[in-house]
Order: sequence, then C-alpha cells, then structure tokens
Amino acid sequence: MAENYKPQAKGVSAQELALINKLTYKELSAEEVFSFSVNLCDNEIDRDGDCFDDMALEKLSELFIGVTGIFDHIHSSKNQTARIYSASVVGAEGRLTSQGKPYKALRAKAYMPKTDDTVPIMEKINAGILKEVSVCCSVENYTCSICGNDLRSEKCTHIKGVEYNGSLCYCVLKEPKDAYEWSFVAIPAQPGAGVTKGFEKSKVAKTFSECEKSLKSGREILIDSVLSKKMGEKLTKLQKDAALGREYKNDITAQIIRYSSMILDDFDSASVKKMCETLDIDELKALRESLVSKVAQQVPLEPQLVCAPVKAESGSNNDFIF
Repeated sequence: MAENYKPQAKGVSAQELALINKLTYKELSAEEVFSFSVNLCDNEIDRDGDCFDDMALEKLSELFIGVTGIFDHIHSSKNQTARIYSASVVGAEGRLTSQGKPYKALRAKAYMPKTDDTVPIMEKINAGILKEVSVCCSVENYTCSICGNDLRSEKCTHIKGVEYNGSLCYCVLKEPKDAYEWSFVAIPAQPGAGVTKGFEKSKVAKTFSECEKSLKSGREILIDSVLSKKMGEKLTKLQKDAALGREYKNDITAQIIRYSSMILDDFDSASVKKMCETLDIDELKALRESLVSKVAQQVPLEPQLVCAPVKAESGSNNDFIF
C-alpha cells in the first residue's frame, strides 16, 4: 500500500465502506481505499445522435453496481482499475436538455485500493486529468424520435442527425439489458460523460437478412467468422454476375446505337449512348424492340443477293432431243 499518499478526495463514510466491502474478498478499512464520483451518462443527445431516456438511466443505476472500470474499452483483466459501489440518477435544478427536458445524469461512486500501482491514477483523478468516461452497455430498444418506431426496422425511414419539419431525428435508447464496463477515455460520445453502445455479443449478425436489416438502418454491425466467409463467397459470385450483366447491357446498347443510325437523320452516337446509360435493362430491351420494328418498316430487311425463282419442271424431255 502507498502509505505516503494522501488523496485530496473526502474519505469514505462507514455506510460507503460497507457497500464497498460487499464487493471485496477481504474487508478493507477506510484508509485502504480511494473513492471518487463519476458521471457515467445522461439524457442529453450525444455526439452519435443517441440519448438515454429517464427510465433507462434508472435501470442503468442498478446494472452498474459492481461493474469494473478500465481504460479505453480494452477488455482485459490486466486493465481493471476501479469498481462502482453505488449509483443514482440526479438532476440539475433549472437545467434543461437541448430538447427542453429536465436534465438528468447517472452519477456513480467508484473505489480503488491504495497501492503503489494506483497512486499515479489517483493523482491524475485529483488533478482533473483522468476525468472523461464512457460506458459500455446494451439496450433493447432504439426508438426514432420522429416516428416512434425502432430505427433499425423497415418501418422507420428517418436518419439520425437530419431535421424533419424542424425536428431533429435522434435515437432514444430504452430498456437496458446489461452493463459491461465503464472506461476512462480521451473523447467520450457524451460531452458531459460518455457512452458507448456497441458491445452487444447477443446482437452479432449470423444471417444475411440480419446484415441487410442493419445496413439499411445505417447501424454498425458485427459478423461472425462463418458468416464473413459466406459473405465473401457471395460477393465474388455477385461480382461475376455483375460483369455478365454489364456485358449484356453493353451489347444491347450497341444494337440500339446501330438501329438508331439507320432511322435517325440527326443521329449522334454519343448522345444515344449517354441516354442508354440512364436506362435499366428492361427499358433498354423495350427500346431495342421498338427500334427493330421501326427499322423493319423503313428499311426492308431483305438480302441484297436474291436468286431468281426456279421455273417449274415441264415434265417432258423435249429440251434434250436433237
């Protein structure tokens, strides 16, 4: 223990020490622990366009009890530094969020043992160097602030950060399911604290349909190794099919240019080609058939060398008689 270190923070009370010792293997004394307060997250819209609702903050105050504190979301036991022993939702009198709602924050108290290893950390906390934090948790509901549907579903067509009729679209995070960790970070998502929502092992995509749904919603996704291999194989096939499709489209375009040159007085191949680039394959096929019909009407498609009709046989051999 670092006996010469005297933290500037207030010592823990008997009640707080009792809460800390519920989490320890060995009962610690007040002189052996360093305690500090930390704002984990709030109900303000963060830099990612997300915010927790009030009920979510209340639930997180329960889930974060006993959760470890680390650095930069590096999930390693060697990185564990502190642990939360109490948490509650607090307000700020007269303060409103950017959406005009009463401001609320999830404030927690954490502790760490006083050791030679933790002395530099305690000094940085007291000096205000280690200050910004970010929480890592999972939530069940990602509600669109505009339509009220899940932002990940096809029912929602809105985009975070875009205004619709003067109202900003953002994601309301509801129904927290788990709290993984909280970290000291340099730049948190929330200016007042910080929040990271992405660590959801249960939400790892395992099928093409799950990937498609996530991509349409603009949400980040994780995929397992099996699906990654399948996606690679499918991408290779799609690239081959796309190459064949481009070749087919180029062939139809060439036919359209040829037929157009046969019936248009002011024919310009560059203009016709540019027009074809804007059409899909069905439109190109329809245009080609229309041109074929017009060419047949204006330019009869008959071969230049036509044999004379063969006379019918007379049925006699008189031509061979001398």
